[in-house]
Amino acid sequence: MKNGENTAVADLTAAENATQARSKPQINVSSEIGTLRRLLIHSPDRGLGKVVPSKAQDWLFEDIVHLDMMRRDEYDYYVKILLYFLDPDKVRGKIAELGPDSDRSFFKPDHDDYFKSDKVIDIQNLLSDILADEVIRTRLIAAICGIERTSFRTQQQLADFDPVELAKIMISGSLPDRKMLFAPLPNFIFTRDIGIVINDHILLNKPAKLARTREALLTQYIFFNHPLFAGYQDKILEIPDNEHAFLLSDADSKRDITLSTLEGGDVMMIGKRHLMIGVSERTTLYAAQQVMRLVFSRNVVDTVTILQIPKKRDYMHIDTVFTQVKRNVWVLLGSLARTGDEAKKRDVIHFFAPKDVSEDLKIMQFIKGLEHKPIEIENLEDLLTDISKNDLGATEPVRFIYSGNNEFPFGAREQWTDSCNLLALKDGVVVGYDRNEKTAEAFREAGFEVIGAAKLLDRFERGQSSPETIENTFIMLPSAELSRARGGSHCMSLPLLRDEV
Repeated sequence: MKNGENTAVADLTAAENATQARSKPQINVSSEIGTLRRLLIHSPDRGLGKVVPSKAQDWLFEDIVHLDMMRRDEYDYYVKILLYFLDPDKVRGKIAELGPDSDRSFFKPDHDDYFKSDKVIDIQNLLSDILADEVIRTRLIAAICGIERTSFRTQQQLADFDPVELAKIMISGSLPDRKMLFAPLPNFIFTRDIGIVINDHILLNKPAKLARTREALLTQYIFFNHPLFAGYQDKILEIPDNEHAFLLSDADSKRDITLSTLEGGDVMMIGKRHLMIGVSERTTLYAAQQVMRLVFSRNVVDTVTILQIPKKRDYMHIDTVFTQVKRNVWVLLGSLARTGDEAKKRDVIHFFAPKDVSEDLKIMQFIKGLEHKPIEIENLEDLLTDISKNDLGATEPVRFIYSGNNEFPFGAREQWTDSCNLLALKDGVVVGYDRNEKTAEAFREAGFEVIGAAKLLDRFERGQSSPETIENTFIMLPSAELSRARGGSHCMSLPLLRDEV
């Protein structure tokens, strides 16, 4: 073959590869357990170090955290695990030099040595990218300054910062010299709540709390303007408010039947044509109905299950009550499951006792075209069993692992520290917190290996195991500080792309 022919073939091959790359989906999630390929995260930023006790609950934190410990000793392990599974070339052979004693430049989105993965993506980087556009930059500065009621001089001051630093300021609320301009966004590490991918569509949230308003605005700008989502502009779903909301009195506008608030922790894509929506402390029934109408009208799914849980801070979202581990395995809170009903004694004392929280659990399933004939499902285990068998084709018996091994008082204690809030990296491999020892014991009894993140990374480095061969494993993250933030690995992830199961 002549040189010219070689060049022509090479050019043709490159063009074919480029076409194939473009044709591959950038965004598609049709289950909770398909092998994870791309996700959005946000590493703890300097704003977390600005949370003070007097404002902690207003900013939706239960406690103040030790920021450096949270980063070095805990969250960095989460990032290393994610990279080893999704983008291993970024970390393979480097784990020893990326420990808590390193300078952490590898983990800092604004640093030249940052890992810059297109599989494990920090939302701060996406914000920096769009702020390079002068029009977007001007509009977003004006919008944020309007929300935060800053002075016009502050608006002018922000315009002088480069995109990378400006992104940090917009998220953390503070300047490089540590001066605070407005409140931080400590909940931005919980990227699950800002949106959810439903097949090839993106549902944006409407946060229930004022503290997350700026998060929603930043997210909206990113999804509508970043090149990563360029092919999905017409597939971004926004939840409508009540069309007459501005006419309602303050009292009426805060009622569930008119209020439209939803957070991603209450939405699960649990089958290719099946969406689950939780009605909780943070998500209203009105919003759930609006989402159902949207996804049915767009033919995104055929089935929507609406699951109402008690409106208590303990539960917050449905993903704090249960998540999926494997095609036929789920982890859940026993007091909201069938076991809670079976444990009740039918004697006089229990008859007159306060109502059990499991009685506040209501499940209604709607089929596209038959919305007027919903199906009522009695308990959580029946619902999850049906999903495993009929949506995911599980052939093995469906099993349940209970928070705290369903022992009093560990079920409630460990659910509070996110024993049920697990991220599946692939079918049967999940990430959770090391402090939930009784739940880990339940995983062992169910035949899973329970292993700390550091030990697993060491195995990978030694070639004793690999993300491709590992199965039936519960990976434990260090969690003394992370658990104070009231969110687990499921909360700290927004999957953009999973393999189909």
